[in-house]
Amino acid sequence: MAKVCFGFEVHQPFRLNSEFVVNKVIKKKDIREIYFSDKNREILERVIEKCYIPATEIILNSLDQGFHCALSISGTLIEQLEMWGKDALQLFTQVAAHKNAEVLSQTYYHSLASLFTEKDEFKEQIQLHRQLMKDTFGIMPAVFENTEFIFNNEIVSIVKQLEFDAIFSEGVERVLGWRSPNYTYSCQGISVLMRNYQLSDDIAFRFSNREWNQNPLTANKYASWIATTPGDCITIFIDFETFGEHQWKESGILEFLRWLPIELEEKAVECILPSAAAKIEPKDEISVPDTTSWADVEKDSSAWLGNNKQITAFKSLERAKSFIKNKMIWRYLQTSDLFHYMSSKCGSCGDVHSYFRQEEPFESFATFMRVLSDFEERSVTTMRIRKVAFGLRCLPPEKAFHFYSHFGYTGYSAYSLDEFAEQLEIVPADSITYHTDRNDFSKWIENVIGDIQLASDIRRCSIRYEIVEAVNRRREYLWNRLK
Repeated sequence: MAKVCFGFEVHQPFRLNSEFVVNKVIKKKDIREIYFSDKNREILERVIEKCYIPATEIILNSLDQGFHCALSISGTLIEQLEMWGKDALQLFTQVAAHKNAEVLSQTYYHSLASLFTEKDEFKEQIQLHRQLMKDTFGIMPAVFENTEFIFNNEIVSIVKQLEFDAIFSEGVERVLGWRSPNYTYSCQGISVLMRNYQLSDDIAFRFSNREWNQNPLTANKYASWIATTPGDCITIFIDFETFGEHQWKESGILEFLRWLPIELEEKAVECILPSAAAKIEPKDEISVPDTTSWADVEKDSSAWLGNNKQITAFKSLERAKSFIKNKMIWRYLQTSDLFHYMSSKCGSCGDVHSYFRQEEPFESFATFMRVLSDFEERSVTTMRIRKVAFGLRCLPPEKAFHFYSHFGYTGYSAYSLDEFAEQLEIVPADSITYHTDRNDFSKWIENVIGDIQLASDIRRCSIRYEIVEAVNRRREYLWNRLK
């Protein structure tokens, strides 16, 4: 008998306020309101109406008829539902309580914390989410699903330490090689459930594509594919918002969801939960030293860290841990969606990124940096060694150092003293000459960074090596003082 394991990602981020401007008179209690978009409620209420209520009602009825599935619900969505969608939250609570459903664990903030150099934050967010699931649904999850299926050996090691029974991963060819994703595998002694991304994406992305040679996709046809696919267990994992939000009701997606469990049963396909799939004898041992994910054709971390702006924002956020006083705001900024919006990919992957974001990539980045820099400055003012911290903070685009030459902008920009040091190593030589002749470096360091001593040191430098040495000495001194 064929087996299939269904999992649904249920998540909404706190999107940033694209119209945010620095306003020093705004009180601390208003920070959350000014940083985050007032459209978050509007978007949630639309998704509730189009997806969460109708799709969850279908799921509940199917569970009563023997269907099995798992939900991975982010902490940010739970927070939004508690504020603006209690009816939908009640439906999810009914699903969670059903004997044929399973609640999964993830990072509370659906964050990129697993990609930080230090993993303490990642561990803490997993524990926060576990506790939230217990407080909200009375359940302690036993299976882990990392944000966007981000996966590597180091992540597996942490998940194993936290005593999960299994973890989900994308069934990517560069990991599997000749093997099939339709089996349970083992990595460092923990069960790995590999998503069959072809069959998952048939629903998530291709369902309403009229140019697809399998359109229309009926429940009968899809159940036949599952029934005839070889393997111990096929893992299908998609965004829950597929049902009514990403794929509109008019496409027939809700009727597909309604009839799929019936068709699966008729074709003798057994639906099982992730905890049951985890008990299947592993087919083989795998090792994943390089990061994989379920995003884009590359299926790596490039959906969030694929261009210089994303890397700048991510490194700035990671360094911000040294300044933060309000962990909640800092954690909201770790949500993967905010970096997804900054992607500048083209083609089909670019279309996916464009669908979700509210602004163009650079504007998404600029908004993020304005919010983060303002948040850091507010935190720095409360620190005992505020002058030290002030010199290490990140900056919005309006205050960043943009490297020019006589021919114009070089394409390099520095959004902090740390990034300034990195860029000094790689910018064209004529850009260094252009700025030293005008004393631009020392002016920026004095007037924007606020470091008079370093500005004085830089004015005495005439070549790249001397400038780099002076900046690095100062950075090392400041970071040591901050520790």
